[in-house]
Amino acid sequence: MNTPQPVAQRPVPPGPEIVGPRVSRWAAASGLAAVGAGVAAGELAAGLLSPSVSPVTAVGGAVIDAVPPGVKEWAISLFGTADKLALLTGMGLAIAVLAAVAGVLELRRRFAGAAVVAVFGLAGLAAVLGRPEADGAAVPAPLLAAAVAVVLLGWLIGALRDWRTTAEETRGTAAPERALEPETPPETLPAALPAPDAGKEPATRRRFLRSFSITAGVAALGGVLAGTLRGATAAVTGYRSTLALPAPASAAPPVPAGADQQLPGQGPLVTPADDFYRIDTALRVPVVDPRTWKLTVTGMVDRPVELDFQALLAKPLIERHITIACVSNEVGGDLIGNARWLGWPVRELLAQAGPQQGADMVLSRSVDGWTAGSPLEALTDNRDAILAIGMNGAPLPLEHGFPVRLVVPGLYGYVSATKWLTELKVTRFAADEGYWTPRGWSERGPIKTSSRIDVPRAGRKVPAGTVTFGGVAWAQHRGIRAVEVRVNRGDWKAAELAPGISADTWRQWRLALPLGPGSYEVQVRATDATGAVQVEAQAPVAPDGATGYHTVTVDVTS
Repeated sequence: MNTPQPVAQRPVPPGPEIVGPRVSRWAAASGLAAVGAGVAAGELAAGLLSPSVSPVTAVGGAVIDAVPPGVKEWAISLFGTADKLALLTGMGLAIAVLAAVAGVLELRRRFAGAAVVAVFGLAGLAAVLGRPEADGAAVPAPLLAAAVAVVLLGWLIGALRDWRTTAEETRGTAAPERALEPETPPETLPAALPAPDAGKEPATRRRFLRSFSITAGVAALGGVLAGTLRGATAAVTGYRSTLALPAPASAAPPVPAGADQQLPGQGPLVTPADDFYRIDTALRVPVVDPRTWKLTVTGMVDRPVELDFQALLAKPLIERHITIACVSNEVGGDLIGNARWLGWPVRELLAQAGPQQGADMVLSRSVDGWTAGSPLEALTDNRDAILAIGMNGAPLPLEHGFPVRLVVPGLYGYVSATKWLTELKVTRFAADEGYWTPRGWSERGPIKTSSRIDVPRAGRKVPAGTVTFGGVAWAQHRGIRAVEVRVNRGDWKAAELAPGISADTWRQWRLALPLGPGSYEVQVRATDATGAVQVEAQAPVAPDGATGYHTVTVDVTS
């Protein structure tokens, strides 16, 4: 009599493990892919419908508006002009974390992750609606972003659940459910029995991986298309590239011989547009079509005025070298630049409007809602405050305010240098506030007399002998009378001051000193044309500009 033998079992192919931590990682990745595709869809829609505002820029703008002034100053001091890149990077990381969490939540409980995505979609919609430059065309972008992300998240997590379910079934039923009946003759049995639904898990695995790959590809392609579309700003960029600036009725005075000392490492007398500092609250550069641009003069005026771009081009324009500076410029900092600006004097426009008795401030407004409160006298006196349309012989770059911005000599940018200008409201300081005033900055921001050491740079090693120091000094609308340098807190020595273009521009200086080997502390100070000496006491940039002597340490080697 033959004794029944246990049947030889066919082992279940191991395949990738899809339980425990691995399934959670796939869920998180699914959240990233779905939300990434949603964000790309929203940015692409905004590029087509609302070039000036998108869900990402709206949220970023809301963050910028909400952060306390101290945080803003910390960001500028840490990241400099890369502060917006840092913000975008931080936002990207935050979105990635939330997307991953949404994926895991959706796996654990259906619609839980979708709810997270929907909430943040509504937050994006609220941010868009809160931007001054937004209109009805901006609304679909955040709604589309949320809808795409929710649908794709449900699709991916559904496919992931199917994979997990079939994997668990395959591994849990292979051996015990195929036990051999004792009375079955062994000679009639096959050598091995197949596991039930052996091909089901590979099929669901392939379906999920295919879905995931498609979603990730759509996210990447959509991001590229959105970036291309929004970065090109084709119509406005094309118009700017063909714009021929009119000849000024009053050309810039010639640059005096020797005004540019051309000392290697020294800040150039005229700052190239590509190197000019940019500090503003616009996360994405506003796209303003000059053909539809209008500037209105409102408020306490006898005659409201409206000006379009063609009318502005026909005005008697003036060209002037003017140095402008950001109030956030630290002692020795580089948030300052000198350029040759082309524009129409603001005083002539305001004269047409007729400011009324009692007005003392002009609130300038950008298309993105940013405002600056300038003293009325600074826009109506003899200084060359202009509605600028050109910079260094070319139309304004988009990031510097194209098509029109304000340039006001003698005032920090936060109270004067409004880019993408759209309105001038004649009013009173008691009735209106610029963007930064309620955030702790002073109402009026006259630029302080300052100076900077450009060469040698702090911490640099230089050979013993004659060491040439050089830099720039500024006191816009007052002018610089003298620059002095001292070493190791010794006597002040007069530096060679290059000729100045005007009282509204910085001046270069240099001084050669014999120095032996050692470490030296070097300081610089300036005296303006009124006789006022640069303030020595150290003060932070808030609330009205930094003070103190720029100090560097130089190591002289033998």
